[in-house]
Amino acid sequence: MTADPGGPPGNLPPTGVGRTCYRHPNRPTALSCVRCERPICPDCMVEAPVGFQCRDCVRAGSKTVRQGRTQFGGRVTSNPQAVTYALIGLNALAFLFEMSSTAFVRRFEQIGFAFERTTGLPHLVGVAHGEYYRLVTSMFLHAPPSDGGAFFLHILFNMWCLFVVGPPLEALLGRVRFAVMYLLTGVAGSVLAYALTAPNVPELGASGAIFGLFGALLVVGRRLRLNIQPIAMTIGLNLVLTFSLAGISWEAHIGGLVAGAGLAGAWAYAPRDKRTAIQLASSVALLALLVVVVVARTHQLKG
Repeated sequence: MTADPGGPPGNLPPTGVGRTCYRHPNRPTALSCVRCERPICPDCMVEAPVGFQCRDCVRAGSKTVRQGRTQFGGRVTSNPQAVTYALIGLNALAFLFEMSSTAFVRRFEQIGFAFERTTGLPHLVGVAHGEYYRLVTSMFLHAPPSDGGAFFLHILFNMWCLFVVGPPLEALLGRVRFAVMYLLTGVAGSVLAYALTAPNVPELGASGAIFGLFGALLVVGRRLRLNIQPIAMTIGLNLVLTFSLAGISWEAHIGGLVAGAGLAGAWAYAPRDKRTAIQLASSVALLALLVVVVVARTHQLKG
């Protein structure tokens, strides 16, 4: 008695007889998922470290995989420059509106408290008049066309700085923390300018937020024991330009720099087990401080 060399041993049925793919009942298969053991056809199988898995088990497994975190608690993403590029895009979009309408700049630039003529009649404008949005919108505006050559240089220099400093800091902090850092430090620069400059002098520019990123990168680099000499030299050079050239708001620059360094210090040196709570608390505390300054300055101007 001889055995059929192509058949199974003994009296076992051939592998796969009577088995069909659980997703495609019309397809016979001899394969099974190594996790759930359901029969799968070649179109439904995904290669695993050992054997094959069905697509449902792969999806279920991906949900339970813990997502990686950066050194400071942010989520690791495949594109850590997304927020940086989005901010550059917003600034560029606002720039296009500036070129199309000078009224756009007057509507959204930061000004404390002033009279403005529109239809022949003067009316009150400014942050102290309740237009608090100007503290944020002015961060995305740059020198208007009436400023001549500075019209292009202002936004080009700021966006180049953001393009250089933004991606590495966003990769270290994560998207959400980086966006919070940019907005809070930019507003901090606007608030200090509102508190210390003449109320009828308009101001605009992303420089406050850029200096905030400078300060944050300096502190974060120090915390990670990286070479911080290049960013320190950059900050020093920009401070020299800030106090040497006319028409630059040193208040916005200093406000952003101090806020960025202080906030990054709270974030970077927080204990790991309390990191998220401290980062949230410090952000709220900075925001509350800015609100207090705005309220005090508004009371002073209107009092």
